[in-house]
Amino acid sequence: MTLTPPVSRPRRAAAARPWQPALKPVLPYLICIGGFLLVWQCLSLLLGVGRLPGPVNVIADTWDPYISQPFFDEGGTSKGLGWQILISLQRVALGYGLAAVVGISIGGLLGLNRFIGKGLDPVIQVLRTVPPLAWFPISLMVFQDANTSAIFVIFITAIWPIIINTAVGIREIPQDYTNVARVLRLRKSDYIRNIVIPATVPYVFTGLRISVGLAWLAIVAAEMLKADGGIGYFIWDAYNAGGDSSSSQIILAILYVGLVGLALDRLVAWAGRLIARGGQ
Repeated sequence: MTLTPPVSRPRRAAAARPWQPALKPVLPYLICIGGFLLVWQCLSLLLGVGRLPGPVNVIADTWDPYISQPFFDEGGTSKGLGWQILISLQRVALGYGLAAVVGISIGGLLGLNRFIGKGLDPVIQVLRTVPPLAWFPISLMVFQDANTSAIFVIFITAIWPIIINTAVGIREIPQDYTNVARVLRLRKSDYIRNIVIPATVPYVFTGLRISVGLAWLAIVAAEMLKADGGIGYFIWDAYNAGGDSSSSQIILAILYVGLVGLALDRLVAWAGRLIARGGQ
């Protein structure tokens, strides 16, 4: 008579739950996000759907056309959220791109030249504390155009972290690197290319990550004041329009703003890691 050994409890439990390995990585997200949505829905029931729509109400109120047709276009500013976000991203790309080029250049100059860096530090510290929207009236007076003014607000908001982090990165280069460059009698261009740039890439991209978030915040606020199209314009227009579904439209737009901001941050972080590894 042959006895079959009993299946051990851990093995039997693993065989009964083959989905556990796949579920484990996403379990924290499911629990935390699910809990957040549940609390949100409960608050909606306590405060009233009219004051704070819950996630179920937001989906029901905005499914058609804002979720199901994000790229609908009825002419003028009556566009889906997909188009509104693309309009805002175009403005951010221009302002942020200019801020990156100018900010890295100025930050490099301040880091390499201690005299200029010390002299301009008070100016930078004063200007960087000015709220972004305080620049908007000045830009309107100078440029006489709402779109150009919004781009300038993005530029002036995003440039300061880039300048400061670039300058700090250069100043934090180990003295040994500088001594080796002097011993080898490297030319200034070779010193910048082979020592300064590789050593400061992490600092530069830290500034770029901070700046992209500030740029996205600034464009939404600027579009609420004076703009034709864009996600900020959509939020303000929905508020002014009122109606039963206006609060749901605003909440949906806010969720889209947050998701796009997260995507921009992850994109800049990925580019920084790629460049730090030499493109490999």
